[in-house]
Amino acid sequence: MTTEKIYEILETVSDPEIPVLSVLDLGIIRDVKWDGETGEIEIVITPTYSGCPAMDFIEVSIRAALQEQGINPVKITTVLSPAWTTDWLSAAGKAKLKAYGIAPPVGSADKLSLLGEKVEVECPRCGSINTKLVSQFGSTACKSLYQCKECLEPFDYFKCH
Repeated sequence: MTTEKIYEILETVSDPEIPVLSVLDLGIIRDVKWDGETGEIEIVITPTYSGCPAMDFIEVSIRAALQEQGINPVKITTVLSPAWTTDWLSAAGKAKLKAYGIAPPVGSADKLSLLGEKVEVECPRCGSINTKLVSQFGSTACKSLYQCKECLEPFDYFKCH
């Protein structure tokens, strides 16, 4: 077993709320520790929100995916600090969000929180930046609801945080 193989397995574990994203795309996998002598494996994760209801399911899914490949026992450690940020989303993950119909976060979470600057959110359907915020609250806590003024379609925007 190699750390590379473990990462390949983790790439198959999907987020239950946005199934086109893997746990690696989300950036919630902080570290993979494998002790070649003892065979002990530890996966270190950080939830997207400290109270994220999907994390229990994600933990079970990680453990199941590894056990299906004969990797057992698996220790999963949750680390809350530093807090997860949308800056940890992979470029591939952002592209997958857009293809799925969810506008990916714009800019850096650190800069947005400090400057409070307004961002131009691109419609994932037609590509227009002529969009408007409908509600700070979308289908889940991590998203806002927008509408495109060109194609008139509503869409979720994955908020920077």
